[in-house]
Amino acid sequence: MNSGLDNLRGVTIAAPAPETDLTTATPDEEITPEEAGTRRARAWPAHLVMAVLSLACAVYVVQGLWAAPYRNVVAENVSDQGQFEWMLSYGVHLLQNLSNPFFTDLLNAPRGVNLAMNTSSTFYAVVFAPLTYFAGPQVTFATIMTLNLAGSAFVWYLFLRRWLVRSSVAAAVGGLLFGFSPGLVSHANGHLNWTSGWMVGIVAWWVLKLPERDHWLRNGIVLGLLCTMGFSVAAEALFFAAQASGLFLLVWLLSRPGLREARTAIRPILASLGVTAVVAGALLAWPLYMHFAGPLKFSGTGFGMRQFSEDLVAYVAFPMQSVAGKFGWGADLAPNATEATSFLGLPLILLFFVATALLWRRSAPERRVTLRALTVVALVFFLLSLGPRLQFVGEEHSNIPLLYALLTEVPLFDSALPVRYALVVVIVFALIIAMLTDEVVRSRDSLIRSRAGRIALGVAIVAALAPIAPVPLRAMERSAEPVFISSGRWQDYVSDNGVMTSLPLSSEVAVDAMRWQAYTMARGGDKLFRIPAGYWLGPRDYTDTGRHETGRLGPPERPTAKLFYRAARWGNTPKMSNLDRAQARVDFAYWKVETIFLPTELTGPKGPLNRDALLQVATQMLGEPEQVDDVLVWRIRPGVDPVDQWDED
Repeated sequence: MNSGLDNLRGVTIAAPAPETDLTTATPDEEITPEEAGTRRARAWPAHLVMAVLSLACAVYVVQGLWAAPYRNVVAENVSDQGQFEWMLSYGVHLLQNLSNPFFTDLLNAPRGVNLAMNTSSTFYAVVFAPLTYFAGPQVTFATIMTLNLAGSAFVWYLFLRRWLVRSSVAAAVGGLLFGFSPGLVSHANGHLNWTSGWMVGIVAWWVLKLPERDHWLRNGIVLGLLCTMGFSVAAEALFFAAQASGLFLLVWLLSRPGLREARTAIRPILASLGVTAVVAGALLAWPLYMHFAGPLKFSGTGFGMRQFSEDLVAYVAFPMQSVAGKFGWGADLAPNATEATSFLGLPLILLFFVATALLWRRSAPERRVTLRALTVVALVFFLLSLGPRLQFVGEEHSNIPLLYALLTEVPLFDSALPVRYALVVVIVFALIIAMLTDEVVRSRDSLIRSRAGRIALGVAIVAALAPIAPVPLRAMERSAEPVFISSGRWQDYVSDNGVMTSLPLSSEVAVDAMRWQAYTMARGGDKLFRIPAGYWLGPRDYTDTGRHETGRLGPPERPTAKLFYRAARWGNTPKMSNLDRAQARVDFAYWKVETIFLPTELTGPKGPLNRDALLQVATQMLGEPEQVDDVLVWRIRPGVDPVDQWDED
């Protein structure tokens, strides 16, 4: 039965459209199942070429990690890679011990961390747990990042072939444009969740199948399972996908020439969505409870919403991490290198408007319905990406409120970062450019009759895409795992499940302690240690119930943690007083820490931290350390008065 959406191309077919090149189809052509099977067989070589090309491009972008996966780290976001490596390692611990996937006390001792409110990526952690166990989370991280980029390009290629274009070349252009767009490549600097564009493509595929009258139950079940998976892969991206898909379907249905087809389609759509809600609601009941009502929940994020909004000029600027940026044409208008989400460049922006106008002017009414729905989605998400106040060339104009100003206090919207809405705009760009390419490469039935016109547009497409072609991610070396940890010698210095930490305590700018713990988890040993603090999202202040209204990065800071942080980051070495030592004893007792150690190397956000300053502060506070393998160790004796343990000034 025809789904009602099989004519997004402007082509009506009697059987479900095969995932093949429909160049030979005409508006009235019916394709038999036998013909569909033949065309599928002919399409496999094109699919294989696209898969290899996508993988090759992904390896090219991530080559800095593959050059030395155990030592190299993405230079623009050391902390997020460390956090994701911890999450991947937790998958091994989760399967080995059947632990709680949504809460852990291994971080932030003694309070713990609500993983349901963090980018826990349980799907990746569980699926790739064997690889993490045998090769380590460093290799798993590089593998997933590579597959994410390649998979995003390939899935959207298949999506385009199925729903919008007839040419393999056009589908490849659209898939590669999104899969290696400036937004996805910038998120490849540490974000396994936001590079999962393949997940959004699969969800969108099944959303377009919802109007199928004879398959509402199947479609609802599949979409419910996909939403369950998507929540674990990238919950915020799934939220965006739901908004964009719903808006597209609404505009598409309301734009039909008559209301009869819309009324016919609404019934299976609502039935499928009801099934989706039941399936996803049942499977996600526990994580949703933990997210909205669990311990250490919070609202909002630890990031400033205004800071993480798109600058208006960023859309027409070239990205720093691109061919154009390599020649010095890139613009630094993003909140940081990981959130350079738009940066499509003026040539591509102009080409998009030309393509939309040309396709609209020369397309059949059916295709105009699709174009209208896509442009509405692009416009709405463009406005959302600008955030609550207009930003222009790095300056905020607080007197010019925008659409998102109405949503800053709305649940879920208050936890999203507006700049990331631009990724949906990029998807629409990829679809429109693919549709234009489809007309350019077709020699028959093209909307562009002139051969010279097709050549000119082909040159324009290349000229618009070439400047934003990505360059490899910048990598740097990070501190190697200490022999003290890798050999298991640490087990002699802390009780089972006791608290131990390296210096400085793990935080947004120093994730080494989390990494050492992660590597221990990944090896699947019977004994583990917990650490205080860490890099994660949690409540700004703790109450008796562990709940608070607003979020922040890491726990509320304690004085001793600040001393270590300032020494490591800025080299501050104040003369230690007994009051400082007494405060340290209080903080150590709060954390229940048994052992502190200092490695020979310390990784910071842009390079090594100041080990000498840390050693000086720790020695003043704790006395002379013990050399154990390649680290310096201080044992913390609970209950001992500071004056008895440490020398007086």
